[in-house]
Amino acid sequence: MPTLTEGVRHLPGYLDRAAQEALVADIRAVVREAPLFVPAMPRTGREMSVRMTNCGALGWVTDKERGYRYQAMHPVTGKPWPPIPARLLALWDEVADFPAPPEACLVNHYTEAAKMGLHQDRDEEAFAAPVVSVSLGDTCLFRVGGTTRGDRTVSVKLQSGDVVVLGGAGRLAFHGVDRIYPGTSTLLSAPGRINLTLRRVTAS
Repeated sequence: MPTLTEGVRHLPGYLDRAAQEALVADIRAVVREAPLFVPAMPRTGREMSVRMTNCGALGWVTDKERGYRYQAMHPVTGKPWPPIPARLLALWDEVADFPAPPEACLVNHYTEAAKMGLHQDRDEEAFAAPVVSVSLGDTCLFRVGGTTRGDRTVSVKLQSGDVVVLGGAGRLAFHGVDRIYPGTSTLLSAPGRINLTLRRVTAS
């Protein structure tokens, strides 16, 4: 498994086309039950360039008033998040090397112009569990560094079906998406990318 930085593994082409199509169908069902919404940054209220939703017992949300957090209900509909699809739970079992299942799956939808600044996934208690990320749709330029913002970063193009695992020394690595390459995949019905991020939230 290629290592991008210490503890960050890149599994290129881990999901074949049929598996990707099945997963897209699963996520469409999730979105029908838990519609995509536009998250906002804490304090400033500035809207992020991605739209998102979640599945699992907990979902990651952010807004101006309460900031980054996990909660059991969709912030717009007030309904519980739908369950994590079985295919994603099986993927976690294959690559996470962790005894407990994920509790949250964040679904980020990137349009052609969307991006995600360098950040850490640190709103969880369970830092012993990895973060497992799945790319679907158009290729993106993914950048990852160390555990401090000033560390050297490396960049790699993530294609549809690629999986990235941030664990161990890389669990709190800064990472982000610098750009999307429109038209590089025919998986989705329109240009764009879906990123699925599986996380264990609680330490118990």
